[in-house]
Amino acid sequence: LDNPAERQDAVEAAEIAVEDATIAAEEVESALAHARSNELMARGPVESARSALNALETEKRTISRMLAAGALSGGFVPVAEMIRVDRGYEAALGAALGDDLETPVDESASAHWSINGDGASDPGLPEGALPLSSYVTAPPELARRLGQIGVIAQSDAERLMPLLRPGQRLVTREGAVYRWDGHVSGSEAPGAAALRLSQKNRLSELEGEIDEARDILSETEDALAQAGSAISIEEKRLAEARDRSRFAARQLSDARDALAAAERAAGDLTRRRDVVAEAVSQLTGQIEDLGVQEEDARIELEDAPDLSAIDAKLLNQQSVVATDRGRLAEARAAFEGQSREIEARKRRIAAIAQERATWVSRMTSAADHIGSLRQREEEARDEIVDLEAAPEEFDERRRALINELQKAEAARKAASDRLVEAETRQRETDRIAATALSELAEAREKRGRAEERLVSAAEKRHEGELRIREALNVEPHDVMRIAGIAPGATLPDIREIEREVDRLKMERERLGAVNLRAEEEQKELSDKLSALIHERDDIIDAIRKLRGAIQSLNREGRERMLAAFDVVNKQFQRLFTHLFNGGTAELQLIESDDPLEAGLEILARPPGKKPQTMTLLSGGEQALTAMALIFAVFLTNPAPICVLDEVDAPLDDHNVERYCNLMDEMAASTETRFIIITHNPITMARMNRLFGVTMAEQGVSQLVSVD
Repeated sequence: LDNPAERQDAVEAAEIAVEDATIAAEEVESALAHARSNELMARGPVESARSALNALETEKRTISRMLAAGALSGGFVPVAEMIRVDRGYEAALGAALGDDLETPVDESASAHWSINGDGASDPGLPEGALPLSSYVTAPPELARRLGQIGVIAQSDAERLMPLLRPGQRLVTREGAVYRWDGHVSGSEAPGAAALRLSQKNRLSELEGEIDEARDILSETEDALAQAGSAISIEEKRLAEARDRSRFAARQLSDARDALAAAERAAGDLTRRRDVVAEAVSQLTGQIEDLGVQEEDARIELEDAPDLSAIDAKLLNQQSVVATDRGRLAEARAAFEGQSREIEARKRRIAAIAQERATWVSRMTSAADHIGSLRQREEEARDEIVDLEAAPEEFDERRRALINELQKAEAARKAASDRLVEAETRQRETDRIAATALSELAEAREKRGRAEERLVSAAEKRHEGELRIREALNVEPHDVMRIAGIAPGATLPDIREIEREVDRLKMERERLGAVNLRAEEEQKELSDKLSALIHERDDIIDAIRKLRGAIQSLNREGRERMLAAFDVVNKQFQRLFTHLFNGGTAELQLIESDDPLEAGLEILARPPGKKPQTMTLLSGGEQALTAMALIFAVFLTNPAPICVLDEVDAPLDDHNVERYCNLMDEMAASTETRFIIITHNPITMARMNRLFGVTMAEQGVSQLVSVD
C-alpha cells in the first residue's frame, strides 16, 4: 500500500522539476532569440557584399564587352592590346598616338608597326619633359615613337614647345598635344583609344577588387552560416528543454494522481479500521453484557420457569441492536472518510489553481514573445517587399512625374480655355449690366414722370375741389346731391354723359398712365444689379486665380524644360565629341527669351572646321549630328525598345565603325533592346543576331535568321 507522505514528497519533487524545466526552456528561448537576431544582423553584410560583387562583375562584363566590341576585325591584334600604361596617363597616350594604337605589329598587315633602327641618333627631349615610354610598357616597335613624346605639365607647354625638334611632340596628362610644327590639340574630350586604355586599366583593377569582394562575401557568408548553425543548435536545445518540461509535467501529473489514489486508499483503510474498531468495541461490550446477562439468566433460569420463547425474542432483539450499531459505526466511518477526502480534494484544487496560474502566466509570456516574433517577421517581410519593389517604385515615380507633367500641361490648356470662357462671360456680364443700368435709368425716368403726373393730378384735383368749394361752397362729395341726382333717379342724357366721359378720358389721358409698381420694379432691378455686380467680382477673382495658376504652370514648365534642355545638351555635346572623335557642338534656344516659345538651333564644329549650323554640314556630318541629338534625348529618357531604320545609310565605312561603337556602348550602358534595319555589311557584322528578309517571288517575303 502506497504511503501518502511519500507520494506528497514525490509531487513536490515533480513540481520543482517542472519549474526547473520551465526556467531552462525560457533561457533557451532567450538564447534562440539572440541567435536569430545575430543571424538577421549577419544577413545585411552578406547582401551588401553580394551586391558589391555583382556590381563589380557587371562592370567587368560591360568593359569586357566594350573592349571586345571595339577590337578591329581581320584577325590582327592591335598594338593597344600589347600596351600597359600607368594609371592616369591613358588620355596622354591616346592623344599622342591616336588611331595608330589600332595598328598591329604583324608585318602581314597592310598597315603595321615595325622596328626602324635603335633610335640612338634621335634628338633628346627638352629639359623638363619626361619621355612617354617612362609611363608605358609597349612592344619595341613603338620605342622610338614613345621616346620622342614628352610628358609635361600644362603650365610648361608654352615654354617647352619652341624647343622641340622635328618629329617631337609634347603631351599633358589631360590629353593636350603640342607638335614641333606648332600644331596644338586641346584636351576637350578623350579619344576612343584613350577610353580603351582607361577601360583596360579599370578592368585590371576590377579583377583585384572582385577578388577582394569575393573574400569579403565568403567571410560574411561564413559568419551567416555560423549564425544559422547557432540557431539550429539553440532550436535543438529548445526542443530538448520543451521535451524535458513536458516529461516533468507528465511526471507531476502522475505523482499527483498517485497521491490522490494513496489519499483515497488511506481514507478507505482508516474508515474500515474505524468500522472494525467500533465493531470490536461493540462486540466486547456485547460480550460483557452477554456474560452478565448469561450469569443473570442462569440465576433466573434456575429460579424461573422455562423461558425459551423469551430467550428467542431476546436474541432477535440483540441481533437487531447489533446490526443497527454496525450500521451507525459504518456511517460514522464513511462520514469521517468523506471529510478527509474532501480536505484532500480541496488541497488538490488549490494545487491545480496554483499550477493553472503558473501555466496562464507562461501562456501570457509565450503569447507576448510570439507577438514580438510575428511583429519582427512582418517588419522583415515589409522590408523585403520594399526592397523588391524599389526599382518598380522608382520607375512608377518617373512615370508618375511624366504623367503629372502631362496633366499639368493639360491643366494649363484647360485653365487657358477657362480663362477665355471667363473673359467671354465677363464681357457678356458687362453687357447685361450695362443693359440693366440702362433699363434702371429708363425706369427711374418713368417713375419720375409718373410722380410728376401724380403731383399734377393731385394739384388738379386740389384745384377742382377748391373750385367746387369756391363755386358751390360745398364739399366735393356733395356735388351729386347739389346736382339733384338722387340715388336711383333718372340719369341725365346719355350723349351728354358720353361727351362728359370722353372729355374726362381725354383729361385722364393727358394725365398719363400711373405705374403703381414702379417702386417694386426699381427694387427688383436694384437687386438684380447687385447680383450682377457680385457675379462680376467673382468672375474677376476667378480670372485672377486662373492667371496666377497659368503663370505658376508656365514657370514650372520653363524650369523643367530648362533642366531637361541642359541634360540633353550635355549628352549631345558628349556624344558629338565621341562620334566625331573631337570637335564641339551645342544646342541653343533662339527667337525668344521664353523657353516655351523659343526655337531650337544646332551649332556644330567638327574637327578642323568652323562652327556652323546644320544646313551647312555635309550629309554624313548631318547624319552623325542628328544621331548624337537623337541618342542624347534617348539617354535622357530611355525606352525598352529602340528601332533604327537605315541610320547608317549616308555614312562612310569609318563613320559606320563609330556608329557601331556608339551602339555597343548604348547597349551596354542601358537596358534597351535595339532593332537596327541596315544594308551595311559592317553594321551587320557587329550585330548580336541577324534576320534577313528575302523576296523569292513578287509580293512574297521570307524571314531568314542568321546566328
